[in-house]
Amino acid sequence: MGFIKAFSGAVGGMLADQWKDFLAPPANLAPTAALFPAVAQGQNAGRGSNTRASENIITNGSRILVPEGYGLLTFQDGQLTGLVAEPGGFIFSSDDQNSQSVFAGDGILSPTVTMSWERFKFGGRPGSQQLAFYVNLKEIPNNRFGTQSEIYWDDAYLGAQVGAVTRGSYSLRIVDPILLVKQFVPLTYLTADARVFDFSDLDNDAASQLFNEVVGSLAAAFSNYTNDPSKGNRIARIQGDAIGFAQSLALAVEEGYQWTTGRGLTIVKVALQAIEYDEDTRALLSDVKKADALGGARGNSFMQQAAARGFQAAGENPGGAGGGAGMAFLGMGVNATAGAAGALQQPNVPPAPAPAAAAAPAAEDPVAKLTQLKAMLDQGLITEADYEAAKAKVLGL
Repeated sequence: MGFIKAFSGAVGGMLADQWKDFLAPPANLAPTAALFPAVAQGQNAGRGSNTRASENIITNGSRILVPEGYGLLTFQDGQLTGLVAEPGGFIFSSDDQNSQSVFAGDGILSPTVTMSWERFKFGGRPGSQQLAFYVNLKEIPNNRFGTQSEIYWDDAYLGAQVGAVTRGSYSLRIVDPILLVKQFVPLTYLTADARVFDFSDLDNDAASQLFNEVVGSLAAAFSNYTNDPSKGNRIARIQGDAIGFAQSLALAVEEGYQWTTGRGLTIVKVALQAIEYDEDTRALLSDVKKADALGGARGNSFMQQAAARGFQAAGENPGGAGGGAGMAFLGMGVNATAGAAGALQQPNVPPAPAPAAAAAPAAEDPVAKLTQLKAMLDQGLITEADYEAAKAKVLGL
């Protein structure tokens, strides 16, 4: 009985496997799916009779559909045997006895006799395993990352160490599918009835490892970005530069974990959803904003407007000691001060007598002081370095 059952099973499975297959991707795949098995389409809307063929055997002459943006990997008994990296329809062909088919022109008697004997030795099951997997060659989106505590890096523009908590997402691309499956994808995703290898799957240990490596590379990536002169060394630009920061992050990941050379992966774009700076960094950025507001052409315009407002206030209060005139003239050259004072005096009115005792010195006005420093710089009396140092002292930086 055992002999009859085994032989019957061998012949029945063999005859069913003579039918050609049609392989296609599974339905309802997530955009983050990277590697997944090809599915045999035994029936289509009730048409087709290939419903009893053995699993994991691809018959010669079978058609395999490769959609745009995907590749196809084939395996024979655990060994990678083929790669299709372009879209289209392809015909499968193999020298394996289990793939022989009378419908593929492999003969009638010899292939079927040989195949049935081989399957009889394995209790009616095929003595081989053939698998096909699709690999996603598109840009794979929505790979999230985030830090639970501050990360720190040296910032060239700020000239100090800064820290922040950050979160966001990145897209990646598989640039070498063979390297990926040989070096990184676990075996459980390359066997019969394998699950979909998804980079966003929380139960995927390989994907979790990638997440940890990205988080571990963020400090180096921020340092790469803010210390690169071609990017302006400005951390304020980083959230709007998805490609520029992606290059910095990809460089950090490659230097630390060899994603491209060791696994066939690369980061394409990064979207930073939030950067929450620590208290010291926020205070430093606030001081830099003040210095930026008073530097360059914008700063000159600001100081000129402030001086004009001072003169206007002096004209509205010409006689008050320590009033607007004193504030407007503070820090100006002697000739400019005398000329301005003469213009503000009333005609035929003698100047007020000097006070008996010198009044207490008024607090130094930073706008007037900066005006004086800028005038001295323009006249070549001080250097640019002297000007910047004195400006920082006046602003309390």
